[in-house]
Amino acid sequence: MRAIVHDTTGDSSVLRLEERPEPQPGPGEVRVRVAVSGVNPTDWKRRSGGSGPVQPGTTPNQDGAGVVDAVGPGVVAPVVGERVWILLAQHERSTGTAQEAVVLPVERVVPLPEGASFDLGASLGVPALTAHRALTVDEGGPARLAPGVLEGRTVLVTGGAGAVGHAAIQLAAWAGARVITTISSPEKAALATAAGAHHAVDYTGDDPAAEIRRLVPDGVDTVVDVDLIRNAGLVQQVLAGSGTVAVYANSGTDLVLPMRPFMALNARVQFVLLYGVDPATIAAATADVTDAVRDGALPVGERAGLPLHRFPLERTADAHDAVEAGAVGKVLIDVAPDAG
Repeated sequence: MRAIVHDTTGDSSVLRLEERPEPQPGPGEVRVRVAVSGVNPTDWKRRSGGSGPVQPGTTPNQDGAGVVDAVGPGVVAPVVGERVWILLAQHERSTGTAQEAVVLPVERVVPLPEGASFDLGASLGVPALTAHRALTVDEGGPARLAPGVLEGRTVLVTGGAGAVGHAAIQLAAWAGARVITTISSPEKAALATAAGAHHAVDYTGDDPAAEIRRLVPDGVDTVVDVDLIRNAGLVQQVLAGSGTVAVYANSGTDLVLPMRPFMALNARVQFVLLYGVDPATIAAATADVTDAVRDGALPVGERAGLPLHRFPLERTADAHDAVEAGAVGKVLIDVAPDAG
């Protein structure tokens, strides 16, 4: 089978295409014939050495979708022939989804609801589960997402045109929240609105905090934040009392917060890193995300506010470079373009 591998960390030139034997599933494992692999910032960062050294023959990428074609001893579901989406394929493992077949623990393979495309399945994983976690850490909010559970609450998604921001908008709107997002251009505003945001505020404008306060005089309940290092001032001005800031990304290493204003708000600042979340919470989030897919709440593509950028397997390096360069939308790798 064809697989993308690398033996060392570095820029995308370390990636190469090679033939390797098909893996066989062991107890509690399934093998998935990968149709589409999704690329996230975490993938190029890991490849470049952000998580330390890698094993020789490592295959990148956490997310994907395809069809189960073999199961190991003890596996009852999913069954051979079932369409699935994949999460955390490379977490604490050296084998990701940038290959024609991947063997995974059964809990990392989730049935894909009828009618959902492989493109959608490969776009879930890291973005949707991160967004779910960010929306469920508020002390006064729900631990699970479902229609209506965020009714009466306001969510601010900073950077709503990114993959996590896009998923956060969709999930928050599906759960009944009023959703505000910050963007930097009319084009990104159109994408965020297509995703389901009720209001899009240009953070490059004269006073975005005043605009948000005009929309929500009492402040926002939850902020799903892409960069608190840059956004601390804005967040402090728009957060409601006892509100929560869920931080899932950053632009640097040093965060300075205005201590007294955040303390006066009784604010909670919750850092979100999917790889440290306990398995039970991941399982619950996976179930909720699958329900949202079944309800049609997480579409992808230009019309849904998440443009898709496609690369063949042999151009995985270019796909990684596109994500690293900040491609707006979702970067996908067609591993088996004719999988359907």
